[in-house]
Amino acid sequence: MAAVSGSVISFPGPKAAPFLRRKSSNAPFSASPGFRLVPRAPVYAGNRRGKVRGSPRCEAMVDLVEARTPSRASSVSALEQFKISADRYMKERSSIAVIGLSVHTAPVEMREKLAVPEAQWPRAIEELCSLNHVEEAAVLSTCNRMEIYVVILSWHRGIREVTEWMAKTSGIPVSELQQHLFMLRDSDATRHLFEVSAGLDSLVLGEGQILAQVKQVVRVGQGSRGLGKNIDRMFKDAITAGKRVRSETNISSGAVSVSSAAVELALMKLPKCYLPSARMLVIGAGKMGKLVIKHLVAKGCKRIMVVNRSVGKVDAICEEMKDVEIIFRPFTNMLPSAAEADVVFTSTASETPLFLKEHVEGLPPVSDAIGAARLFIDISVPRNVGSCVSDLEYARVYNVDDLKEVVEANKEYRLRKAMEAQAIITQELKRFEAWRDSLETVPTIKKLRSYADRIKASELEKCLQKIGDDALTKKMRRAIEELSSGIVNKLLHGPLQHLRCDGSDSRTLDETLGNMHALNRMFSLDTEKAILEQKIKAKVEKSRS
Repeated sequence: MAAVSGSVISFPGPKAAPFLRRKSSNAPFSASPGFRLVPRAPVYAGNRRGKVRGSPRCEAMVDLVEARTPSRASSVSALEQFKISADRYMKERSSIAVIGLSVHTAPVEMREKLAVPEAQWPRAIEELCSLNHVEEAAVLSTCNRMEIYVVILSWHRGIREVTEWMAKTSGIPVSELQQHLFMLRDSDATRHLFEVSAGLDSLVLGEGQILAQVKQVVRVGQGSRGLGKNIDRMFKDAITAGKRVRSETNISSGAVSVSSAAVELALMKLPKCYLPSARMLVIGAGKMGKLVIKHLVAKGCKRIMVVNRSVGKVDAICEEMKDVEIIFRPFTNMLPSAAEADVVFTSTASETPLFLKEHVEGLPPVSDAIGAARLFIDISVPRNVGSCVSDLEYARVYNVDDLKEVVEANKEYRLRKAMEAQAIITQELKRFEAWRDSLETVPTIKKLRSYADRIKASELEKCLQKIGDDALTKKMRRAIEELSSGIVNKLLHGPLQHLRCDGSDSRTLDETLGNMHALNRMFSLDTEKAILEQKIKAKVEKSRS
């Protein structure tokens, strides 16, 4: 990551000088006068290159002025002023930025206020794109994160507008919001999205749900025509990166929580042919018990007995998992329920064992098909199953210590795979940046071609008039036209070759951009200024309408 990773940047206000043109992922930010860099501890260990990266975020505290939403007239005035000073921004092209917060930077209370339901994503995108300096936008809002991806005309002004929009929609003052936001630019923003899609930024390393959520952003955005070409391509490449990481590193394999390890252990001990009909009992419907039920459902269990002191929590689980038959039993029916089960998961806060040797001795034997032994998987501390139960031949007991070893081994495995994943992400990042860099020279190529074609047409017309129509046959006219086109094409071949920046040769981006600027000067194409003014004009007209 760039040199500012793990730092807090304070933006001085609307008159701050802009960043220079885009930076590479290996180059540090060029901080303008007035910027304050303060060391900040990373969220977790490592770095971005070759290892499981540390904090991906350049956490930014922006000194934003909290003001009323500007009127339409003042909004247009601000854009026109921006247009007048367009020369100042010629060295700064549109930036891709991510502004947001996640489970790593903000408490759940704040994430709840900022959350945008999926049904409201199109409206949010429309509002963001209507901001003066925002060209494209996408919203990634989940239970663990709220991130806004934008393409902005001016870094400072665009960041300020998006942050003020977040404050307005959430009701959280900017001064409070800015303490939890992180902001990343260009290649760092793109890398962050790729890592999010790959599950490298999740609480559970390599989890798969986030990839489906990234896919949904694309579906919703395309359905509402809210994604521009840069954001659309970036999210699609992020999906590709996420798929590659999971398929090529197998990072998602292995349980990394006690509850998931408990379920995996139970399924490992049962014959595969017996899995569909295995009788499952979960004692305790608290947080851990609910997670066990979720993991059982994810593995295909359709019928689960749940013993709990009250029915309320069980009803809530039933409401959440409507496709599964969940049978409630009161605590007084615990032993009869255990008699009907092949696998018993215990997860209660009881300070005394629920199952002792004499309790289990009185239970009927289980089928020989599963080894004639009832499984007790105890994830409670203190333990719910007495150690004496292990003495019984027809009972197998596993506790938290047995599971922790599996969990830790799987976590180490995933960390190693995450390091491998960085190589894949770097490949996909280079591919995306090569595509985006290729867009930068397209206007110059078009203008240069148009300039040459105008000269050719003018000189061709003069030539044909001198010869005269009477002296020209169709064959001669065609030969002269082909001659003029051939000369133009051969003259343009060299310059156009030196505008290539798609990563297919050894030419660096800086060299290609230098060639582009030289051609703009030599032929007075004014490509960059024309493009910027065209974008600003479109914004002005939209604000006036």
